[in-house]
Amino acid sequence: MASIICQALGRGVTRSKQMAMRWMRKAAESGLADACWKLAARMYGDHPYAREVGHVGEAAGSAPPTGVTEGHDVPPDVLTSVVYWLRKGGIDAIDKLQGFRRTALEGAKYCRNDGCEFKGLLKDFKVCPRCKSARYCGDACHKEDRTTGGHREKCGKAYTRQ
Repeated sequence: MASIICQALGRGVTRSKQMAMRWMRKAAESGLADACWKLAARMYGDHPYAREVGHVGEAAGSAPPTGVTEGHDVPPDVLTSVVYWLRKGGIDAIDKLQGFRRTALEGAKYCRNDGCEFKGLLKDFKVCPRCKSARYCGDACHKEDRTTGGHREKCGKAYTRQ
């Protein structure tokens, strides 16, 4: 999993979300439950390259039961791949799919600022332009976390006065 993190954040290597997804798939193929769950969650949430890299096609075997697939706003082939990865990791697919759907409909707290309680969809949160890993609901939360929350040290990049 360390190579996935390094690739995604660009620690010691050129940052590549696509390569990070490829490493995550390799880990999932070996049956690592955490990688299977993360790949399935990213595919369901339509993260960059996740659906492209995680697609299993005919390897998924039969489609999930009809009751499992109802009410989800993802393409059926993606849902089949998501269920495949969850099952490969030994994870209860029905329970996790309900959680994925709930998060997709209600949103989640993605803002890194501890004092923020804003919930929304992942696409609604801006990524820090310097470290490209922390997400914020807006400029005010980014500025607050940078000055009082410790993001300046974690970001690892020099901040300049603007």
